[in-house]
Amino acid sequence: MREIKDHLYAQVARIGKAVSSPKRLELIELLCQCEKPVEVLAEQANISIKLASAHLKQLREARLVDTRKDGKYVYYRLAAPSVAELWVALRSEAEERLVELQVALTSLVSHQDGLQALDHAAILRAANKGEVTVLDVRPEDEFNVAHLPHARSMPLSELKRRLKELPKSVPVVAYCRGPFCMFAKDAVELLRRRGYSAYHLTDGVAEWRSRGLPLVRGA
Repeated sequence: MREIKDHLYAQVARIGKAVSSPKRLELIELLCQCEKPVEVLAEQANISIKLASAHLKQLREARLVDTRKDGKYVYYRLAAPSVAELWVALRSEAEERLVELQVALTSLVSHQDGLQALDHAAILRAANKGEVTVLDVRPEDEFNVAHLPHARSMPLSELKRRLKELPKSVPVVAYCRGPFCMFAKDAVELLRRRGYSAYHLTDGVAEWRSRGLPLVRGA
């Protein structure tokens, strides 16, 4: 019986081992947005293709990611929506327990004051009425897979040249991949410098889904 029990714990520990690397966690977060080839994952995670492949191999061996082949490219995707929920739960628990993480996140989000009085449903209602503009500043391919209701796609790389599309009379709520993503923070800082009333929504698609809130799938 002891051998059986040890084997059971060892199998669960495979998941723990797979998510014990900061870079593998980042790769999971990137795959929460949409499937991606290893070349894109390596670039977005700022690591070599060789190292990204090694990390993805470990995630695949733990059955957390899966692959499909399209011509010469191999695309990686999460094995199931529950993997995204695991990432959100793990990160949320870390935020709850680790003071160091709380301090680091506070330094990232300095424009949340206007959102504290609004819950997620209120943001949706305001967006539906045209009272706020919800801006998705992730790459367009991620937006096309899933995005928040009423959101407009305006990748951070295009924001400066497309500012005229945004009326200054309407507050802007920007979001990206989640609390650890810098795109929305940078977008809010740019918008505020240009005279917009702008706020940072730290939730991304994975967090929105984990709360049971609606998402728009497809372009």
